[in-house]
Amino acid sequence: MVALLCLSSSFFPVVAAEVQAARTEFDISETRQLELLSLLKQDCGSCHGMTLKGGLGPALTPDAIANKPRELLVQTILAGRPGTPMPPWAPFLSRDEAGWLVNNLIEGVWLVPEN
Repeated sequence: MVALLCLSSSFFPVVAAEVQAARTEFDISETRQLELLSLLKQDCGSCHGMTLKGGLGPALTPDAIANKPRELLVQTILAGRPGTPMPPWAPFLSRDEAGWLVNNLIEGVWLVPEN
């Protein structure tokens, strides 16, 4: 299993209300939701940029993925993209967890307001 770091709110400023605000059609515990948001910011952010506005990988902002089919995004997370640095996350994430992440990306729940 991938080590998920920075779950403390001092390192990852996500409050429970933000987690609850995400459209939930998946049975994922609040603890796992916080782990998934940490994974999104830390692991995905290492390639897609720490604010997910792009880097080695493309931007994952709501505007950037607005026209992408939801299932394509889920499948990309799970299977990766051969020939690119995008790895398959299926060994570490269920389909529901990938779908939950996609919902959060689409809704911008992971966004931390800039000062």
